[in-house]
Amino acid sequence: MNHAASEVRDARLPGRILGVTAESSGELIRQVGKGFSFHALQTLESHTAIPVAQIARILGIPSRTLARRRVSGRLTPDESEKLLRLSATFEKALDLFEDDRSQALAWLSSPKKEFEDQTPLEYSRTEVGAREVEDHIGRLEYGVFS
Repeated sequence: MNHAASEVRDARLPGRILGVTAESSGELIRQVGKGFSFHALQTLESHTAIPVAQIARILGIPSRTLARRRVSGRLTPDESEKLLRLSATFEKALDLFEDDRSQALAWLSSPKKEFEDQTPLEYSRTEVGAREVEDHIGRLEYGVFS
């Protein structure tokens, strides 16, 4: 890889709306393993207008744990991985709606029959659910309505 290419973040990596600056998958894995800063949650809130408390609920972080994370300034690796998964889903929705945040958020926040009448955000709580949502977004991008 040439030097100029190494200075540019790989756009295929998730986490751009969290402020994650990893340039490779390996670096992203190391950052997740260390745990993201609490600021990453706040950054997602600022990009999505979803309150931190709601993001935490989607991620399965109880309010008392969230308060401790706010004080410590760091998420656990497991929480970081879940946050990265949620941000990746939002980023894919942004791509689908050509960076129109309000349309992406409206789609992600509306219950869908294909997700058992849950919102895509709620359905993305698990890895399996997130893959389903991302697959569905991919089908919509390519005009495959199923």
